[in-house]
Amino acid sequence: MLAFQLYVENDNLGALNLFSTRASAFTDESEHVGLLFATHAAIAFAATQKHDQMHRALAGRDVIGQAKGILMERYGVTAEQAFLVLARISQENSTKLHDVATGLVSTRVTPGSEIGRTRPSHSEV
Repeated sequence: MLAFQLYVENDNLGALNLFSTRASAFTDESEHVGLLFATHAAIAFAATQKHDQMHRALAGRDVIGQAKGILMERYGVTAEQAFLVLARISQENSTKLHDVATGLVSTRVTPGSEIGRTRPSHSEV
């Protein structure tokens, strides 16, 4: 068995384990080739993770912007005030800001709002 740690810049990503059914199947050359492969695999894996994180961040930013727009139109508040409302709801409900925004965008219901109310009070904004 040969085992290689997959890491990039002190970030441990996992391990690459190579097995054989024969005893002494791996040579020094096998170790060098495995190390090269593990290095390339770690770099590719780290790049994929970064790409996924960026994609999620951009998607989250878009949903938060949509939620802010809904609040701005509905209550006549500024973008900053709309963000503060979302942040307050997030903190009060121990819910991620992205989840609060997604809920507002998908249901068009402001969490914690009372039915029929058209404008938040000054203390809410």
